[in-house]
Amino acid sequence: MKKSKVIRLTRKWHRYLGVILGIQFLLWTIGGLYFSWTNLDEIRGDHLKKEQLFIPKANTYVSPSEFLPKYLKQEEHLISIELTTIIQKPMYRILFSSKEKKEVILVDAQNGKLRKSLNKKEAVEVAQNKLNLEAPVTGVSYLTQTGSHHEYRGRPLPAYAVTFDKPANTTIYVSTTYGNAQTFRNDQWRIFDFLWMLHTMDYQERDDFNNVLLRAFSLFGIFTILSGFFLYILTSKTLNQKKKYKS
Repeated sequence: MKKSKVIRLTRKWHRYLGVILGIQFLLWTIGGLYFSWTNLDEIRGDHLKKEQLFIPKANTYVSPSEFLPKYLKQEEHLISIELTTIIQKPMYRILFSSKEKKEVILVDAQNGKLRKSLNKKEAVEVAQNKLNLEAPVTGVSYLTQTGSHHEYRGRPLPAYAVTFDKPANTTIYVSTTYGNAQTFRNDQWRIFDFLWMLHTMDYQERDDFNNVLLRAFSLFGIFTILSGFFLYILTSKTLNQKKKYKS
């Protein structure tokens, strides 16, 4: 193949790939700027979270060995037991596996009785207790399922979404079965999540960093860079003059 034809083909591929990849590179750059110029603690809402309440030491707690045989079937397997507080009451949070899925129950640490899942009023109270400032509640919604793009995706359901007005401007998601605030979501996090989707190029789940599209664009990027180097070598007057002198 003639050198002129090779140059034309290389330039053509380099130009088209440059336009396509340039758009994605621009999105990566915008995302990178946002990630590096924002405070991750504020995006996660850590600055709004109240520290975990201490568990009273004076109380006499029921031993888990007294109620576990009653609440867990023989074919169910214990994963973890956690002593915590739910609405100022000491509680055991017991995680176990049942038919290849994880389940959780809450047991009163003082009398060993099962605790029901949180209702709406209790979920709001849990959210308010977790927030380290005063803010009015503007809305409460009950979630039984979420899509792959939902900001509460991948977390235990059902749950209540408790939305607070200024100065918090935050939605706190409270799991009814775990009895705790699972996560904080604000506008900064939503922008972060959208840019992260563009960054990973995972438009379905948003969190898969090994998807085919991202790998393909990475390879195309390398090919575009190499074609640019190759094009420079073919069209460089300096390099071509040196070759003439040598010959």
